[in-house]
Amino acid sequence: MSDYVWTPTQEYVEKANVTRFGRRHGIDSIDGLRARSVADISWYWDAAVTDLGLVFDKPYSAVVDLSAGIAHPEWFIGGTLNIVDSCITRWINDPEVAGRDAIVHENEAGAIRRLTYRELNSEVERASAGLRDIGIGIGDAVGLFLPLIPEAAIAYYALARIGAVIVPLFSGFAPYAIASRIQDSGAKAVICADGTLRRGKKVEMRAHLHEALATCPSVENVIIVENLSPATDLRDDEVTWADLLASESDPGPIVHLDPSATLLLAYTSGTTGRPKGAVHTHAGFLTKTASEVAYSFDVSVGGVFCWVTDMGWIMGPLSITGSHSNGATLMLYEGALDVPDTTRLWQLVQRHGVTMLGVSPTLIRVIRASGSAVPDANDLSSVRVIGSTGEPWDPDSYEWLASKVFRALVPMINFSGGTEVGGSFLAPYPVEPIPSCSVGGPSLGMDVDIVDDKAQPVSGSTVGELVCRQPWPAMTRSVWQDDQRYMESYWSTFPGLWRHGDFAHRDPQGHWYISGRSDDVMNVAGKRLASAEVEEVLTSHADVAEAAAIGVPDAKKGEAVWAFWVARPGVTADASEELRAMVSDALGKSFAPSRVIRVPQLPKTMSGKIARRVVRAASLGTDPGDLSGIDNPESIPEIRRIVDTRG
Repeated sequence: MSDYVWTPTQEYVEKANVTRFGRRHGIDSIDGLRARSVADISWYWDAAVTDLGLVFDKPYSAVVDLSAGIAHPEWFIGGTLNIVDSCITRWINDPEVAGRDAIVHENEAGAIRRLTYRELNSEVERASAGLRDIGIGIGDAVGLFLPLIPEAAIAYYALARIGAVIVPLFSGFAPYAIASRIQDSGAKAVICADGTLRRGKKVEMRAHLHEALATCPSVENVIIVENLSPATDLRDDEVTWADLLASESDPGPIVHLDPSATLLLAYTSGTTGRPKGAVHTHAGFLTKTASEVAYSFDVSVGGVFCWVTDMGWIMGPLSITGSHSNGATLMLYEGALDVPDTTRLWQLVQRHGVTMLGVSPTLIRVIRASGSAVPDANDLSSVRVIGSTGEPWDPDSYEWLASKVFRALVPMINFSGGTEVGGSFLAPYPVEPIPSCSVGGPSLGMDVDIVDDKAQPVSGSTVGELVCRQPWPAMTRSVWQDDQRYMESYWSTFPGLWRHGDFAHRDPQGHWYISGRSDDVMNVAGKRLASAEVEEVLTSHADVAEAAAIGVPDAKKGEAVWAFWVARPGVTADASEELRAMVSDALGKSFAPSRVIRVPQLPKTMSGKIARRVVRAASLGTDPGDLSGIDNPESIPEIRRIVDTRG
């Protein structure tokens, strides 16, 4: 392990949002705040709503009702709201904020667009009027098949404003994946970009949607956003975004809804079977994302929030709702971050004064492995917080970013949660010491624990299953139209406990770490081994840019470890045998990989996560499942060929 630790200055602590919040309630330490927030979850969520000024049209009479059981809580009883009031309306009524940028967008070609809060509100009202004109109303599901462009946020709020259900779709989805989610949601309409550019190549989004709609009879209307060029040959069911906004109808009032009204369906990318639509509500998603962005990422009015993500992942909606509920500027980047080279990320920070920068470990490994120097040529002084989620860090990449790039002046808020959580289970806070690769501790309001196979709390640094003992507002209300699947997925392993599917452990000082997904854990001769443990050893080698470890069937051990690695630029030697010895020395001979294989690339999602299940399927020649979210599908036959060739 590394000895790097972020240590906040007293000045940093004094300025932090979470410090203000704690002192407002007589609490001076983050650990004290964590303890109070789960000792009385009603107190915490009510206090967060008040502190952040979140708007309820009709006040609630109680915070939570558990009479239907822990898996089916009701929140903010008796109140009514719409997220648009907290994210837009209150800011256009604030003269200090109304003229500030709500959105800044930059595409791969370098074109920049800006919208103030006042302009965003105007666009949202026009879009909601046009949507009402084509028959979209309360409870109607509408797909958003858009890259990270301003229209994504405008459409998001316009649909929320009229009480429709938002169905975000990953901009790189193939027709089958689009169709499966539209069919499951019963979407009545889809808002689709004609396309987007990635590494200079056009992604044909409209054409993919046309193919998908052949099996989606529920869709009555398609709205085409002319992102690349004017739309031609419109079908009978299509209208352009510009024509939709040209509506002369009155947008009508904001629809105020029950707190449990569905805001969006966030689909998880399962390996097989029908995708799961996690149901998020207006009140739940708003309160969780607003508090997360304010307290974990220390964003407020005047901040600039930028997360490298996509609308189809939960971080897309979280970025929109979380930044605007705090009066900040949302910086959207559309395209690949290695165009024209891997300094693009640092250029974005400098050009737009980013204060909260969200990245993935894989993205940073790629940038670091590219050979680019530490970006001294770019002014990164605006950054106050670095955010990260989705996969475990390796110490070398973590320290390169935290210590070399940002000179130990910025905390790394490495948080762990998921689509169904609506935010984080675990997160460090910028006011506390944060060791390398740590996820800190329980997020405020989250009563999480680590348990063994019998649901008993583990002691010391023992690895166990991550669970949550109490509900939280953004907990998915269910799987869309399939409550049995919801109960089986999250509540059936340990009755009364939410099982998240992550392995975690604590160090002797009480800092928490994610050991990887429990379905990424290998059982080698009766001993459990997380993929992340092997990968951490592999990526510590100077020749290794990134790595993936998988378990494969083995007659003697039950499972054997196979390791795959990608070399840094310019490396010609094959270090595979040396890497095998390193794993053996670090983890024990029984965990030494039976095969260590160098490959040109590893399959990754658009958000930069290595898809281990796809690596495993490619290695074994089995069905990899849904590949629509894979950014580089050409890596799969490459792995198959190399595995088969080497025997």
